[in-house]
Amino acid sequence: MAPHLNPPSNWKGMLRYLGPGLIITATIVGSGELIVTPKLGAEHGFSLLWFIILGCLVKVFVQVELGRYAIVSGKTTLEAMDSIPGPRFKVGWMIWVWLLMYLSLPFQVGGMMAGLGQIAVQAGASEGSKSLWVVFVGLLTAGMLVSGRYRLVERLCIAMVVFFTLFTAYAVLSLQGSEYSIGMGDILSGLSFKMPDSFTTAFAAFGIIGVGASELIYYPYWCLEKGYGKNTGGDDGSDGWRERARGWMRVMRLDAWVSMVIYTGATIAFYLLGAAILNRQGLMVESGDMVKTLSQMYSGSLGGVGSKFFVVGAACVLFSTVFAATAANARLLSDALELYGVHKRKDEEDRMKSIKVCSVFLALFSMVLALTFDAPVWLVFTGAIAQGIMLPFLAGGAIYLTLKRVSRELRPGQGWMICLYVSAFCMAVVGIYQIYDKIGSSFGN
Repeated sequence: MAPHLNPPSNWKGMLRYLGPGLIITATIVGSGELIVTPKLGAEHGFSLLWFIILGCLVKVFVQVELGRYAIVSGKTTLEAMDSIPGPRFKVGWMIWVWLLMYLSLPFQVGGMMAGLGQIAVQAGASEGSKSLWVVFVGLLTAGMLVSGRYRLVERLCIAMVVFFTLFTAYAVLSLQGSEYSIGMGDILSGLSFKMPDSFTTAFAAFGIIGVGASELIYYPYWCLEKGYGKNTGGDDGSDGWRERARGWMRVMRLDAWVSMVIYTGATIAFYLLGAAILNRQGLMVESGDMVKTLSQMYSGSLGGVGSKFFVVGAACVLFSTVFAATAANARLLSDALELYGVHKRKDEEDRMKSIKVCSVFLALFSMVLALTFDAPVWLVFTGAIAQGIMLPFLAGGAIYLTLKRVSRELRPGQGWMICLYVSAFCMAVVGIYQIYDKIGSSFGN
């Protein structure tokens, strides 16, 4: 039987085991918060602040339920999805749905690599060297991920996210001493429920702000690598096992909520900068001058020094996202190859080798996409739309696993389940809208 470890019994001990949520926070901040959220603020001003907060809050319930099942079963998300009843062709139907979304993720990472190339030019590199910087980022990511170590990913991502999040929060506070100051009327107008004329950008943003579909799928992987499932041990039906499971679930919930507070704060900060500066100046976040436009948010609040800090901070947060997303995507690809029967892994050592190979492949593939298209906003939105479509399937899967695969003693209470159903409803609305919007566009509506 695998070794187990009793969960910490106090807050100090629990804080030592946080980490999975901070890794997915690093994944979130680079594309959703830095690129998509300011674009939403630039297009709609303060009016969708309520939507931003809702998008961050509701998905945490699905996140926790997927983490809950990982702890009690020791299974990864793809293994859990493959076990959901329904039609099968080699693998379960939900894995085929996931595959359609997954194919878009290298485009999203490629968009961030292209953004890093733009940042290099903004920092003083020649326009002709932009492609060389993209190649450098791709090779650096592949080289660092060959180590395949969880702790390296965790520490690097946490450091980068903390740096840029604090810097962005300071930029928002600095607005109050400028012509772009934010009044209470702006905040209240943003918190009042009103629907915009066009929800295209907003619904794409919903799929990626906070924890997007990809982060919801990543999260149980990082929970397992952190040791929550291993520490709980296999289900032997004993009271001791159930107590350990409850204890590690408490740690996991704290991890999820702490990360939610961080990424919600960061998302609000990015949105306010976009609404206060870009919208008032009539600037739109587009692929060709994305970095130049985004830097206006910081120069508008901090002056010339703000744009310089933006170059450093944006480079950090985009690279942390490229790094964390590629690391997570490699684990998913390795799992998928196993499920589809392409590569049968013998043991944990073989699994880690597979992850390293997948890391190199995905880093280089995203690099090629960045060099081919050089359209960061379009590339990121490609992934965002696919994630929005995936959300209702994940929400439904989380509800099924909680009600059918988790013992009654370890299920959440009635209040939490109501929140989970509301979360699933919101995700379903977004997913249905994405499908309707894409079908309507293809028929010229």
